[in-house]
Amino acid sequence: LLKFWLHIDQDEQMRRFRERERVPYKRFKISEEDYRNRSRYPQYLAAVDDMLRRTSTEIAPWTLVEANDKNWARIKAIKTWCEKLELALE
Repeated sequence: LLKFWLHIDQDEQMRRFRERERVPYKRFKISEEDYRNRSRYPQYLAAVDDMLRRTSTEIAPWTLVEANDKNWARIKAIKTWCEKLELALE
């Protein structure tokens, strides 16, 4: 089992929100609820930290992915997947 947590910071989140508002075919991805939830960012970070601590195990640890850069995040996830697959096949 592989688990990935993709994290973006608040600046990147706002950039993505604005992009979704600006681009017609992305508008369905954004709502007022997203902005309301954004105001609770510190509480979300605390909840994420708690979730990661409680659910990361030796056989199923979380892989934290810095996801401000989507391409870098994809590469890290793929590399991690390949490394874990290689270990499983040994």
